[in-house]
Amino acid sequence: MDFSPDDISWMEQALHLAEDAAAASEVPVGAVLVKDGLVLGSGGNSPISTHDPTAHAEIKAIRQAAEKMKNYRLGGTLYATLEPCLMCMGALIHSRIERLVFGALDPKAGAAVSVYQIGSDRQLNHTLQIEGGLLEEQCSRMLREFFKNRR
Repeated sequence: MDFSPDDISWMEQALHLAEDAAAASEVPVGAVLVKDGLVLGSGGNSPISTHDPTAHAEIKAIRQAAEKMKNYRLGGTLYATLEPCLMCMGALIHSRIERLVFGALDPKAGAAVSVYQIGSDRQLNHTLQIEGGLLEEQCSRMLREFFKNRR
């Protein structure tokens, strides 16, 4: 895939959020929601510290954007360091995200392309453009190192 310099810059921001999550002993995942060149929302994983199983990076970015926009239909592009799970893909569908760009594949729980193909399922009321592999090595390395250090 050909990614633009802007795509790379946004994913680098998501990687910084993932680093912050790792520093807080959370699984290092970061997400940034962008529309018309502006950040609408961003977040890093925090389900452990917040005692909230829905506090995934993608959900936090979507919630922040919805609050900022005063609307649940957001559009835009979501950049995530890891392929989103089933819950997060559902949220992307409901918030009408137009494009998903992710870094690392999640062969165990990925719901964009790996295990499920939620965003391209024509039975749902919305589909989105899905592009994976942006800064994949950096995203994957961060996850590998995090889990290696936890063992």
